Amino acid sequence: MSSSRIVVTGIGATTPIGGTAPDSWSALLAGESGARSLEHDWVATYELPVTFAASARVPADTVLARPEAKRLDPSSQYALVAAREAWADAGTPEVEPERLGVDFATGIGGLWTLLDGWDTLREKGPRRVMPMSVPMLMPNAPAAAISMHLEARAYARTVASACASSTESIVNAVEHIRLGLADVVIAGGTESVIHPITLAAFASMQALSRRNDDPAHASRPYSIDRDGFVMGEGAAALVLETEEHARARGARIYAVVAGGSVTADSYHITAPEPEGLGASRAVRQALEQADASVDDVTHINAHATSTPTGDIAEYKALLSVFGDRVHEIPVSATKASTGHLLGGTGALEAVFTVLALHNRLAPPTINITEQDPEIPLRVGEAVELGDGDHVAISNSFGFGGHNAVAAFRSV
Repeated sequence: MSSSRIVVTGIGATTPIGGTAPDSWSALLAGESGARSLEHDWVATYELPVTFAASARVPADTVLARPEAKRLDPSSQYALVAAREAWADAGTPEVEPERLGVDFATGIGGLWTLLDGWDTLREKGPRRVMPMSVPMLMPNAPAAAISMHLEARAYARTVASACASSTESIVNAVEHIRLGLADVVIAGGTESVIHPITLAAFASMQALSRRNDDPAHASRPYSIDRDGFVMGEGAAALVLETEEHARARGARIYAVVAGGSVTADSYHITAPEPEGLGASRAVRQALEQADASVDDVTHINAHATSTPTGDIAEYKALLSVFGDRVHEIPVSATKASTGHLLGGTGALEAVFTVLALHNRLAPPTINITEQDPEIPLRVGEAVELGDGDHVAISNSFGFGGHNAVAAFRSV
């Protein structure tokens, strides 16, 4: 296995707070919220208990050509938009197709295509079901669309590990490059499931905030009155390659992907292990891979979904790894602004972590009305990281007990 450093040379994102990575970063620093009331007729038709979400700021079908968009589920549309931005941002690397890979995740997949097809079948019969339904609804469709667009033939892989999915894809991509099986990989994740069934289902399990009268302030990680997450949609992508490959082509380097780890709780299908044992193990292993100590870490992008139990469990995991020093490390809980992109959330937060290192600035966390005294982290205002070397981690944890952590170094 190669010991070469793996670096980030391109980023892309389409999110509830911006149609591009730079726009999303600017909105994040400005303290904007992407959560807003839903204007779809089906909100009233189904009498949904939650009437808001963090929809993508720029609909993907307004960015893609119409014939292209019609052949892709919204989840694939957003993936392609983010991947194209990241690829252009990386300077459109010249790489042999057999040395270019795609590792793109989703938590649920082409839900809109699947359920629209079911409605068509019931209302109009089987002859009216689109022949493209299966290629559009399959979870690997986003990775396939990106690989065909870029002519990436090293591999095209899809991870579906709930909300840990796209952080796991980044970890997998790094391993693939280190094994010498690709020179460049575009990694990330996508999700577009703001749909009546998902809103109803997540609300039924008491996972969503019900602040229908104040969507912009509904996602409030670490606030003592937090009451659940806000559904988000969009995608994010990172171009990864060896440092030698990047420098040989004169590429700009944002940060180093220094390490990563994936673990499992084996505890409960939805609830996190209360003491954060699996999560803490993932953090420790990611730092070990990064050859970093707990004293080296200067920033954490937390999973922090704004659920009463999830935020506590993650804090316990961090406390067990860092001890009291965790209270000094600037923490950002960016879902307060973007909502929760499920399978796309890890990639988006990796982009924000990379930009935090690149700009030496930990972004703010909005909507903390009164911080939970049981989670005394350094969170809230933006924090200047200063000059010198920095290590940051980005955490993602998903239903099924999936834990994924990526560690990054500044350059």
